[in-house]
Amino acid sequence: MDQLRIIGKKRLKGQVTISQAKNALLPILKATLLCSEKVTFSELPLLRDITTTFQLLKNLGLEVEQVEEKTIIDPTTIKSFEATYELVKTMRASILVLGPLVAKYGKAKVSLPGGCAIGARPIDIHLQGLEKLGATIKLHSGYVEAIASKLVGAKIVLPFPSVGATENLMMAASLAKGESLIENCAKEPEIEDLANFLNSMGAKIEGAGGAVIRIQGVDSLKGGHYSAIGDRIEAATYLMAGLITEGEVTVTGVVPRHLDAVLQTLEEMGAEVQTTDNSISTKWKGPLQAASITTAPFPGFPTDVQAQLMALCTQAQGTSLISETIFENRFMHVPEMNRLGADIELKGNTAVIKGPTKLTGAPVMCTDLRASAALILTALASEGESLIQRVYHLDRGYNLLDQKLRNLGAQILRENPKN
Repeated sequence: MDQLRIIGKKRLKGQVTISQAKNALLPILKATLLCSEKVTFSELPLLRDITTTFQLLKNLGLEVEQVEEKTIIDPTTIKSFEATYELVKTMRASILVLGPLVAKYGKAKVSLPGGCAIGARPIDIHLQGLEKLGATIKLHSGYVEAIASKLVGAKIVLPFPSVGATENLMMAASLAKGESLIENCAKEPEIEDLANFLNSMGAKIEGAGGAVIRIQGVDSLKGGHYSAIGDRIEAATYLMAGLITEGEVTVTGVVPRHLDAVLQTLEEMGAEVQTTDNSISTKWKGPLQAASITTAPFPGFPTDVQAQLMALCTQAQGTSLISETIFENRFMHVPEMNRLGADIELKGNTAVIKGPTKLTGAPVMCTDLRASAALILTALASEGESLIQRVYHLDRGYNLLDQKLRNLGAQILRENPKN
């Protein structure tokens, strides 16, 4: 099992090219099920969630061919309509095959999902929305079964702006008969990107990225070529890695407005922030000041950056407050950060971080994807050597992180103790 060995206190400086967004690609790759022709992608990031998605599509019978930097998906070879527990348990986003399968083929059987242990994320909203579109839903033996002779457009009001439900229902409605109106939608940039993909294949979707999405169902979607948006969470991670080491980092291939809430927080803490159309630079200008944020759906502060900000706050002056409102178990990194010398106390859904503290290297263990990134940031600011274990969590969402950090000047080595 791989681990990362980090010698801290190395000032990071330089430029990082951001990969295509994992959280955009996972629904987009599953949306190829709706297409009637081959779809081509270029330079997809080497992430475990991406390869798991390829395996899921292959298990359904799709052909996934990789030729140099291109990935070609042929949805016309589909043979099965069942997503099994063995794959779905490792990645919650597997539930996103449900909408496309029932919309195009009239049937789907999908295992109830697994994924990171950061809290309960029920799929009730997905199922209620599909029932509104005319699907018959049955739950048994740990599986969801959906059938429909033909989905029919409907008005759906989501009780919560769920990202996954918005994506699943938008995909399903794209092939439904007539018009669908989805209200109280998630507004994340990845929703807008999925709509852009579907529209480029022939769908008729308006309003994605806003609270109300209007969809005119079409008979079929064609194929084509697509590149997803840059990963805003990866970008934020490298920007904070620069700041926690008192350095300066530029990320390219990202849309700055996708990180407005994060950049505003960094500026309020005292960092220098500069942007262009597709890049963001942060520079440490002196001691950072404490922050106070509450995670919220987009355009609020993203839950996926909460742990990384907490690492940064350990080196800020004063008492920082970070409240988590999206997932109830997303503070599992706190005990590990405290092992490195952080002073973090949990009070309900709020973390109280006193800083700056002297951090000292130690062995720590990753508990989920974003906690992994946060522990790496904390180790980068620590005196001496840290050993980051269970980095398989990290590999779900960061492409070549250790290599990119080395290019910025970090002393970081990936190793496998068994080798």
